[in-house]
Amino acid sequence: MFEKKSYKSSYKNSYVFWIPYLGKLFHLLLCTGSGWYSFLGSGLLSVFTGAGWALSSGLRMRLIRRKIAVAVVLAYVFFSLYAAYSVFFSKRVISRVHRVVKKSSADNTKAGEEEWNPWEEDEHADSITVLQKRREAYRSYQERVAKSRPKRYKVQILGKAAIGLYLWEHILEGPLNPTDKTGQWREGEIQSGKINFSFYTGPAVVQGHVPLDTDSVVLVLNGREQQKISYSIQWLQHVQALFQAHTISKVAVVLLGSEQCTNDWISPYLKRQGGFVDLLFLVYDSPWVNDKDVFQWPLGVATYRHFPVVMPNTQMVSSARPYICNFLGTVYKNSSRETLMGILKQNGLEKQCLTNAREKWLPQETADTSRQYQMALAQSDLTLCPVGVNTECYRIYEACAYGSVPVVEDVLTPGACADGRSSPLRLLKDAGAPFIFLKDWKELPAILEKERVMSQAEKTERRMRLLEWYTGFRQQMKDKFTEVLEEAFFKLS
Repeated sequence: MFEKKSYKSSYKNSYVFWIPYLGKLFHLLLCTGSGWYSFLGSGLLSVFTGAGWALSSGLRMRLIRRKIAVAVVLAYVFFSLYAAYSVFFSKRVISRVHRVVKKSSADNTKAGEEEWNPWEEDEHADSITVLQKRREAYRSYQERVAKSRPKRYKVQILGKAAIGLYLWEHILEGPLNPTDKTGQWREGEIQSGKINFSFYTGPAVVQGHVPLDTDSVVLVLNGREQQKISYSIQWLQHVQALFQAHTISKVAVVLLGSEQCTNDWISPYLKRQGGFVDLLFLVYDSPWVNDKDVFQWPLGVATYRHFPVVMPNTQMVSSARPYICNFLGTVYKNSSRETLMGILKQNGLEKQCLTNAREKWLPQETADTSRQYQMALAQSDLTLCPVGVNTECYRIYEACAYGSVPVVEDVLTPGACADGRSSPLRLLKDAGAPFIFLKDWKELPAILEKERVMSQAEKTERRMRLLEWYTGFRQQMKDKFTEVLEEAFFKLS
């Protein structure tokens, strides 16, 4: 049996059914297209329109609504395709709101129309303003930090005498490089108070070959004998030339003066005498000392013999020492030192006191004699300190370094040194030195008798007190030296 097909189904499958629709499509091409779209639409419309009218009017009436719907869909698809073509394949003509101006490039190599941003200048000005504010804020921060940080001043010390090492290593406690004591050029830096000190010493430190990084200089000189004085004058003249050339403006001198306190040769260089030296730190009890521009300075240890910086330890403080006293040194004829040695022999004290007398003074010690001397200081409760050319001697400070109490002959020596209430040893007495002072060595046997009956605990306490005093004394001299320079050089009170 053959399946019976409806008239409507066979009609839809025939080409006749689609003729009216194709006619509508070509009509749309004719109305909306351009160019070949219109030509094609007009030709095909005439063909298919005639064929469509061949159909019965009744059938067309029933399908009119469907035709309208299909026509709308086709129109939508066509306009979508046309719009896509216009966007992606045709030239764009964009209308602008902003003005178009002609600008030449920076290198004048090309010119054309560039888009101008009316807010560009304002934006650029705003960015510059923000950057300036950030810079000003950072600069203000740096200024606040600088103000909160204590200001530092520079002072350069030129050590042309051995006491310069006592100033640097024992008082200021500064480092030296190289550490070799025989080095030709040694230098170091340290801070004290508001001053950054730099120090130069050694045979290679000569006039005109020292780098000056400041206008404030301290010169350490030796004025004990004529040869040393001549050398010191050469340095003073060199510094004077720098002062006159305005290379330096502030000068101080630390002077190992004459043991008779005759230092007139340096007077013309002092500012109060019309010279250029602002401050003078002078060893021994000079009558010039006024604590205004002339200050007394300690002799210290014999650094020219490489006496070391001694660091106290528990054994040094508390251990029992085998000898009551010691004296190793030169015995001059008709001096109080001869008297001292006679008293030791007369009272049978040579075994209790370690002694080694020689008749001639030696400027340099050998390694063995230096070691023997330091061992004697470390193994004795007392160190006998008879006067020499001056009452103040290296032995006093060296005994303090090892905790051996100095027994000092408190007698003013011949010369021009001040004869005041505290003289001699004015500086040490004013600092409260815990020494044993005597006027005559005949007092020694009674002193040594007291030592025999003193307990070890008492000796330990006394030794600790001496070591603490000597540490405090050096700190006191450091503070005084720094404060005097701050006030005189930099007007800091």
